[in-house]
Amino acid sequence: MAAIPSLPATLSPPLSGRDAVADALYRLILGLDSNDKDLFDSAITDDMAFTVNGKTTQGREAIHSELFGRIGKLDTTHHITNLRINILDGEKKASLTAIALAQHYNEGKGMAPEQPYLLIGSLYRIELVKGESDGQWRVEKFDMKTNWAQGEWSILLGN
Repeated sequence: MAAIPSLPATLSPPLSGRDAVADALYRLILGLDSNDKDLFDSAITDDMAFTVNGKTTQGREAIHSELFGRIGKLDTTHHITNLRINILDGEKKASLTAIALAQHYNEGKGMAPEQPYLLIGSLYRIELVKGESDGQWRVEKFDMKTNWAQGEWSILLGN
């Protein structure tokens, strides 16, 4: 089945305030779920730190290798809710918290009956910066704490 194309990273009319901050998270997640590297990259800084349950991956190249390269090819959907956004430093920095449910299936197996899966419930804490040249919000620090999981961890771990 053909992929559904993503909207551009910069929407029209431009978003402002909390909507623009939330959009950085949405771009990151939708880029991951649709395996759209350009959309994913539009949401992160070059030196982003991504921490999952205390293990940190630092920098775009490492994140591509250890996160995007693994999860982007899976059949996934991440559902984000309960966003709370705090904009600071003259609207140049922001923080947000969110709750997420993420369903993971092996590549190409999401629609096949009786397939193993991994469903994860998590809390997110994210630090963002606003780009000076383009005004686009980007994630510079992403902390994820898994509260519970159901299913096969091997799907996510590549075992």
